[in-house]
Order: sequence, then structure tokens, then C-alpha cells
Amino acid sequence: MVPFKNLSAFDGAPPKDDENRKIAGGPLYSLSEVQALTQQTDALKLWTRRCIQDVAKLGFDTDDVGGLIRELSEQDYRDSEWCDNGKEAWAACDAYMLKRLEFIETAGKYLRIDYFLKFALGKTGKLLLIVSCHTSN
Repeated sequence: MVPFKNLSAFDGAPPKDDENRKIAGGPLYSLSEVQALTQQTDALKLWTRRCIQDVAKLGFDTDDVGGLIRELSEQDYRDSEWCDNGKEAWAACDAYMLKRLEFIETAGKYLRIDYFLKFALGKTGKLLLIVSCHTSN
């Protein structure tokens, strides 16, 4: 078995193959620290291939993702879990669900859009690893 590295600021060991990925006691990171980091140049990194694809499907860039994160409140927190990037690296992540009313031009009305965001602070605390950013609609 290849050893996996923890690239997140959370101090812990990633799960073994058959272990639960959920992490109790979250959130793991201060939301205000995470939100402040989103305003720094080059501090957000789309960390998984799927996240890159999902952000592109939304027509977003990292600034847009940062804007969503800045809208989060502590009540939007869902859970925490270990996530891997498919390249032998792991990060302990916090997951949030942001509910927004957005005008959808093709529908001609406002609809509720639910954004699912999952992220981790990098080891140094200066990089935000974005694992998921997609809608659940």
C-alpha cells in the first residue's frame, strides 16, 4: 500500500482503506479565517479534477468560489471528512451547503440554488484547497 500524505492543516492521519472518512467534532477550521483567506491573491486552489470540472460547468473561477465561501455562515456547516485528490494526497475538509436565491434567466424567475462546498486549509494555513464546488439542484 502506498502511504498517503496529509496536506491539510488538520493534525491527524488519513483513514486506512476500510476506515470511515468522517471526522467528528467539526468544523475543523475557523470560518472567519477561511473567508479572510479567500480575499488573498492565489490563495485558492481547485484541488481535485472533479472540482475543476464542476467549477467550469458553473462558469465560475476561483474568485467566484471565494465569493460563495464569503457568503457562508456557521449555520451552513454540514460535516467534516477526509478527502483525497487521487494523487496520493489527503486533506481533512469541512463541508458546507449555501442556499441562495438567484434569478435564472431561462426560467424567468428566482429559484433557490444550493451550492455544496468542501475545503481544507493547507498545512501552512496560507492556501485553501477546494475539494468540491457544485450545485445539488
